[in-house]
Amino acid sequence: MRNSLGPLLRRGMVGVLSLASLWAPGGPAAAAPAMPTTSTAPTASTPSPAPVAAEAESLAFTQRYRALQHGGIVRAANSSITCRRPVERSAASCPAAREGRAATNDDNDDFEMFYIDVDNDPNTYNSSRAEVRPPAGARVSYARLYWGGNLRVGEQKPPKDNGRVLIAEPGGQYKEVLADTVVGHRIAHGADAFQASADVTALVRSSGAGAYTVAQVNVAMGHSAAGAWGGWTLMVAYEKESEPLRHLAMWDGFDPLGPGGDRTVRLPGMKFPKGAEGRAGLVAYNGDRGRTGGSFTLSAGGLTTRLADGANPRDDVLNSTISEPGRTAPGRTPAYPNTLGYDSDVFELDKGLRHGGDRLDFRLVSPRDTAWAGALFVAVDAKR
Repeated sequence: MRNSLGPLLRRGMVGVLSLASLWAPGGPAAAAPAMPTTSTAPTASTPSPAPVAAEAESLAFTQRYRALQHGGIVRAANSSITCRRPVERSAASCPAAREGRAATNDDNDDFEMFYIDVDNDPNTYNSSRAEVRPPAGARVSYARLYWGGNLRVGEQKPPKDNGRVLIAEPGGQYKEVLADTVVGHRIAHGADAFQASADVTALVRSSGAGAYTVAQVNVAMGHSAAGAWGGWTLMVAYEKESEPLRHLAMWDGFDPLGPGGDRTVRLPGMKFPKGAEGRAGLVAYNGDRGRTGGSFTLSAGGLTTRLADGANPRDDVLNSTISEPGRTAPGRTPAYPNTLGYDSDVFELDKGLRHGGDRLDFRLVSPRDTAWAGALFVAVDAKR
């Protein structure tokens, strides 16, 4: 990282990305995002405390952003923690597990877990990096950062830090980001789970494509039956006149899943023609590779299609992957194929859209009683 966090925190000025208005469900587009602001402390030794977002055990999935425009949605994502060594005699080695080469389906609760930290900054205890790539010539219309994880493993992280994270644009320095909406936070089945999010449109619009680094995601290290897990996803909606006219939408919440439970997100008012193309992205927490029974389905135009590809089997969608359709997502540091508990996946929707229709229903099912759904994005053709 070009600039250390230490001098940033020692100064009396800390960059804070500002709050943004939420657009009501059904609106044509997101509200214009506010520009980043800085808050100046009275003195360097007595900084003004930043506001902390309220928390709730469960947040129903609601629309965060919607637009009808020529363009699409891209995303960057990475995990914040990985394995260090196995704690079970039968478990694979850590390198084999995180590279997806294990002969058995090892989970995060089979390992002692430790932070990923790629920035060479002694002032951060976790950091990871991933590239976001809007097409050349595109204009960013909205960007949102999601982060979350488990606070209770071998250590207990304080919930007061759930709504804070650091982000650095390509070649830039860290800026503190504060959650601008209610933070999901629930203790259940040995896990202490949360998800937070914030509007980062101004930062991404001014900085453009490249590798973004996210640090200080509030996740715990160590070993427990619930396992350690956590990560972040940056979703970016863009506009480009040469691309098809598309419905773009982002939804988010914080809903526990399983065992055998499901969550359905219904997106009305999205009329699409026969043979339309589209993609959907899903963020979820604490899915375990090889724990079959999970599925992600699309119902549209009288068809119900189970979404799956080479990276996400039809009965094991929550399989600890960060993927583009059919492959591990490129441009990440580190680029572990097995994230050991964090999913941020993108799926092609074409087969499920072939009859045309005017609404999309997504249903996520998990066999785990300690998995959580966090966010969903959709980009679907409005015309052919």
